[in-house]
Formats: sequence, structure tokens, C-alpha cells
Amino acid sequence: MTRLHMQPQVEVSKAPVEVARTLFASDVGEFELRAFECPSGSVYLLLVKGEVDEGSAVLTRVHSECLTGDALGSRRCDCGLQLRNAIRAIGQEGRGVLVYATGQEGRGVGLVNKLRAYVLQENGHDTVDANHVLGFPADLRDYAEAAHCLASVGVRSVRLLTNNPRKVEGLRENGIEVEEVVSASTSPNARNLTYLRSKQGRLGHAAASVAAPETITDALDVSALLGDVREPASRPYVVLKYAQTLDGRIATRTGESKWISGIKERRISHALRATSDAVLIGIGTVLTDDPQLTVRLVPGASPLRVILDSTLRIPSQSRILDDDACTMVISTSDARARSRLVLRNRGVAVHSVSAHPAGVDASEALRLLRGLGVRSVLVEGGARVLTSFLKGGLADRVIVGIAPTILGTGTNAVGDLDIVSVTDGLRITGASVYRAGDDLLLAGDLRPER
Repeated sequence: MTRLHMQPQVEVSKAPVEVARTLFASDVGEFELRAFECPSGSVYLLLVKGEVDEGSAVLTRVHSECLTGDALGSRRCDCGLQLRNAIRAIGQEGRGVLVYATGQEGRGVGLVNKLRAYVLQENGHDTVDANHVLGFPADLRDYAEAAHCLASVGVRSVRLLTNNPRKVEGLRENGIEVEEVVSASTSPNARNLTYLRSKQGRLGHAAASVAAPETITDALDVSALLGDVREPASRPYVVLKYAQTLDGRIATRTGESKWISGIKERRISHALRATSDAVLIGIGTVLTDDPQLTVRLVPGASPLRVILDSTLRIPSQSRILDDDACTMVISTSDARARSRLVLRNRGVAVHSVSAHPAGVDASEALRLLRGLGVRSVLVEGGARVLTSFLKGGLADRVIVGIAPTILGTGTNAVGDLDIVSVTDGLRITGASVYRAGDDLLLAGDLRPER
């Protein structure tokens, strides 16, 4: 039986035509994939989940094509992450539509001009001014074709996953009611923070929650904690981040460390991972805690995971070797060739630097990462690694989560730094205090003079 629906009125000249329909299997189940050829020459793909043809309050994302972000995983924008999050959200909801709008690269200027705009941004222009210099408006996109495609599958009103008020206006102007705007914000990273701030300040996009001194609730934008990223010439910007008890322990005398901090402090840790190109730990932390080191508690991209492991003792079943994110091991010539081969066969990069009394020469490891294009590193421990970085003057900033707990005997967060006088102690400058539930975070710059 044919089912009839009242459709929004769209001009015939702007009417896309459905040309293909098939099944699309994803990590969150099956979608119906429907392709529409549009008068503009673009092809719009609709991923349809569940029954949407009754038309109301359909969870929807209208996503503009972004080759560099969607397909290549660029961290310069938030497009790829928004796309993956939208597919996941619709899949979990069990009902919704993702409209993938081709022909809208770079807010409509096309791939080549988007790359030219990138060059201008590297020379000081923001994303809006770069378009103007190239002779384009800030945003060339039109949402009439997207609205018609939605109407063609029976959608009359949506809960729209977006930060962009122009998408809301564009759909409404073309007959699709927006009942609710659902945030599509992601945790910013050091590479796209300026871009996101420009979209918020100049294009009116919604922002992620911002962490402010003395209060962190559902913080996603933790750039204030990260500080002013000042990239040294020969190594990445390095932030030490760890959680400790009030008496300075990061584990009990038996080695237990889960969980010293509360869930709000741990969410902030995940957001800090999302800000960084890489997150680094020592093999001791892998053996003791078996961490994943991914971004799970906030919407954000997982960084490169780096392990300092001088003899490649990492167990093959370690969760940090799972393919949730890329993993690199930095070792020494003391590592066995067979262990290197096993890791490489699992897709894990293995690099060697000089041996050091602490296991791996941290300074050489950082130079190696910088040569591979890593600009910022979040060091999460353990104590031996933290001590090595502090002793070597390799940290630019420290973020310490302090839990209102006293353990007495246990593992110290930092070991011996060969300091015998209080006046010789490493000083934190420009310190700020943040609250995260029952925990406090102290963040400040560390510019060793030794």
C-alpha cells in the first residue's frame, strides 16, 4: 500500500532525484543508503536509520563534505569527528537521518580553494578572512537541496545535530521544521582551537562548555588548562598531567591507583588528551594499570599513544595495543628483534633511541616525536617518567589533580630530583586552580632554570 505524506513545497527546478538505494553496514548497525542527484551537480547521500517516514522529530545531521577531515582524519577541523559522532548517535537512537552533502567542501568554496585558505590561515588570517581574501563570502552553502532530500524520505521536522545557526535557518526556510538543536560540539585540540573560536566568534557557531577557574562541571573546552602552547624548536610542547592524593601519592603501597580521582576529573583528563597530538606513558604504567589512553568520556579525537619501553616488555594483550587509536613504542637497541616484529605485525610503530638510566632517553624520544610531526605531548606517567621529564627540564606545564584522600604509605607522584634546598625547587608560575567535583586541579607553567 502506498503511504502518502504531506511534503514541504520545493521548487521543481531545485528538486533532487533519487538514483540509488541500498543497505549500508556500519559499526552501529545497518542503515538504508539513499543517493540523490541534485540540480547543482552534487550527489547527496542519506543514511536512514529506522522508521522516519512518519516525519516528526527525526534526529538529523546535515553534514557538509570535508575530504581532509572526513576521509583523511585531519585535526585541523572538527568535521570528521562530528561525522562519526553523528552516525553513532543516530545508530544508538535507532531512528534518524544523516545527510552527507557533497559539493560543500570548505563551506562551499571547493577543495582547492579550501587548501588555499589554509595557506592564508597559516599566515595569520582567520577562516572567515581567508575566504574573503580569495574573493568568496564566509559561507556559500545553501540548504534547499538538503531540505528536499529530507522531505523525499518523509521527514517533516528534525532534532538537528549542529552548532551552526545557518543550518537551522536554511532548513526552516525550505520547509523542514527544527524542533530542537542538539549540540555537535567536540573537544578542541591545539591545532583547531583558533579555527573553532573563529567559527564561534564570527559565524555564530555554538561552543563547547568552557572550563573556568574555580569551576569545572561538564567541561569540554580545557584550553585554559592546557595553557599557551609555545612550541620549542627541537621538541613538542610538553604537559605533565597526573592525579594524586592530598599527601602526594599516585597509588597505594600495593600499586592500586583506580580511581584516585573522581569521574569529573577523569572527564577533564580525557578532554586534555583530545587537545594533544600524543599522550605518553612508561611501560610501568602499562604493566600496572593496562590503560586504553583513548578519549571516551568526552566527544573528542583520541591522540597518538606513545609508550616508552626500553626492552619491549609490553604484553601482547595490552589494551593500549587495540586499534581504537594509533600506538607507537619508543624503545632502545636493547629490545629483542622478535618483539619488534610482533609489534610491527600488529600495526604498532617501533622506534629506537639511546638507552638511559631511566630506561629510554626522554630528550631523544621528544626529538624523535617532533621529527615525526608531533607538536604537543600530554605525559600521564608513571612516577619514573614524570621524574625523568622534570629532572631533564623537558616539561612546559604541569596539571595536577588533587583528590581529598590521604593514603599514607604509597607510590610518590615524583621521585628524587636531586634538589637539596627549597630555593632550588622547580617553581610553578601563573598557577590557576580549578574545581572538578570533589577534586581540585592545579595548573601552571614550569620553566626550569636548572
